[in-house]
Amino acid sequence: MRIAFAGTPQVAVPALDTLVDSHHDVVGVITRPDAAAGRGKKLRPSDVAVRADELGLPVLKPDHPRDQDFQDALRQWDVEAVAVVAYGALLPTSALELVPHGWVNLHFSLLPRWRGAAPVQRAILAGDPKTGATTFRIVKPLDAGPVYRSVTMLISSTATAGQLLDELALAGGPLLVSTFDDIAAGVEPRPQPEEGITTAAKILTEDAHIDWTEDAGQVSRQVRAVTPVPGAWGLLHGEVFKVEQIAEPHDPWQVPELGPGQLHADKRHLWCGTGTHPLELVRVKAAGKRSMAGADWARGVQLDAGSLLT
Repeated sequence: MRIAFAGTPQVAVPALDTLVDSHHDVVGVITRPDAAAGRGKKLRPSDVAVRADELGLPVLKPDHPRDQDFQDALRQWDVEAVAVVAYGALLPTSALELVPHGWVNLHFSLLPRWRGAAPVQRAILAGDPKTGATTFRIVKPLDAGPVYRSVTMLISSTATAGQLLDELALAGGPLLVSTFDDIAAGVEPRPQPEEGITTAAKILTEDAHIDWTEDAGQVSRQVRAVTPVPGAWGLLHGEVFKVEQIAEPHDPWQVPELGPGQLHADKRHLWCGTGTHPLELVRVKAAGKRSMAGADWARGVQLDAGSLLT
């Protein structure tokens, strides 16, 4: 099939590469406009734009997909469908109707569970045992279009949102290729079930503020769900203290009893109390400090019974 690709962040790049390497014909790329980044706030192209340039593909960067100049340019590409992976802009009906087989989205959940902006993070936070990726034809209601294919993936007890998203991104490329094979063969997508719909709201900085009064399992899920972005945090002596990696104790009976948020260190570990049993803070980043092993950070400070993360 003759297709275009719409995506913006790094997580979309593996799918672009897989489609380009397939027997389908990727004729161009659509991405978000260059954005300010870094300390100097210089305008930089998206990760997908950079990769498209490396591949020698033409790139469109509309301010909004409703723009007439963009729609005219897409029409000239004469594509049969558009693959969408984390593009980052809502598509108006005028754009959806531009191509015969529509815009086909790769979404990182098992729809209809976790429609919305943060499906991977919400799946981990909810303690889901599995997640996956789904391809569907985009319609006006958010993530509600008919489904072509899906792939299932187990969520390990240690996986962070970043790690799981990377795994799903790699699995998503072949899923898109198979989906376009189906479309070329005349396969019609199936409507999503009416039951089991959940919404994956965007993860905000306040969602990453750790509630140490929760049980250890929920604290662990919260930390993993917001890693690496926006990053789990608490307050230590009024300053932001980031928790980058957390772990269950190997020998729970050897861990001291600690109240929620209470810190304690031994020679090899930094512990923090929860509503049930303590967890190990494997990697941390204190205010004004670099990221380091929790035990290493603890050796440079004086911890006492009053050292609390709140």
